[in-house]
Amino acid sequence: MGLLTSPVILATNITDSGLIRIGTGGPKGTYYPIGSLIASAVSDTSAFKTCQTSPCDQPPILAVHQTSNGSIANAMDIQSGSLEAGLVQSDIAHWAFTGTGVLQGDKPAKQLRAVGSLYTESFHLVARKDANIQTVRDLRNKRVSLDEPGSGTLVDATLLLNAYGLQPADLKAEYIKAEIAKSKLLEGRLDAFFIVGGFPVSIIAELAETGKITLVPIDGPEKAGLLSNNQFFSENLIPAGTYSNIGETATIGVGALLLVTSMLEENIVYKLTKELWSAKTRKILSAGHQKGKEIRFTNMNKGVSVPFHPGALRLYSELGVPINP
Repeated sequence: MGLLTSPVILATNITDSGLIRIGTGGPKGTYYPIGSLIASAVSDTSAFKTCQTSPCDQPPILAVHQTSNGSIANAMDIQSGSLEAGLVQSDIAHWAFTGTGVLQGDKPAKQLRAVGSLYTESFHLVARKDANIQTVRDLRNKRVSLDEPGSGTLVDATLLLNAYGLQPADLKAEYIKAEIAKSKLLEGRLDAFFIVGGFPVSIIAELAETGKITLVPIDGPEKAGLLSNNQFFSENLIPAGTYSNIGETATIGVGALLLVTSMLEENIVYKLTKELWSAKTRKILSAGHQKGKEIRFTNMNKGVSVPFHPGALRLYSELGVPINP
């Protein structure tokens, strides 16, 4: 019987049990490997199993990573209680928490709480070399995937298009996972697709090896307007050599946050935060993924757009880090 269907665990209030389900993203993005590494690093598997059979005053953490549709899905699932934690773009986190921006009219997700900021994600606009797409404006009438509903990529791609005077209706838009977009692009049935993720994104690395793609730069006065109107976006560069045969590419970045539900018990989030920034986790993240090397304690408050969980605040207070809760 799997861990998530264990009758012992289901008989326990999951927000007090030490079990933390972390929503990530699709297997070919960046959230999935980073979420997997974090789950492995912060877990104390053997102690957790012992606490399921013998009472524990303060249960240890067992984190498990789960695939998801991305930032919006993770934020909504944390709000509903389907997840205890998740990786969420800072812009999506703010809009979900306040019920504003692209989520105007949705009920505010007031259960969202921050553990910390992880790294910067980059907008990638991937195009077939023979599709004659040199700029964002060249996407008009092209077959383009904006990613699937529930993803932060879809939201950001729409904002980006608007900045360049385009709407999804101006494209032959599709709403599919990056893995499916990859196959369709290689088969000549798709001209381009968007994906927001910390480079190197594995699916783009695989495509770059074929020599059939390019990254379209996001630049110009339209980009300046987009940055001016969206406080969570920042200038970003994808260095030359990040992907085979692709030079330095100007783009836009957005922060990736680790969020939890406010319903998680304070001691559990305190332990989670302490383990996240431990030397052990630092080593696991650095060895496991290029973006893992960028997850630094000095950036833990960068771009955080929702209140911190009291458990995280407790650790930061002990470490003498001033935080506006």
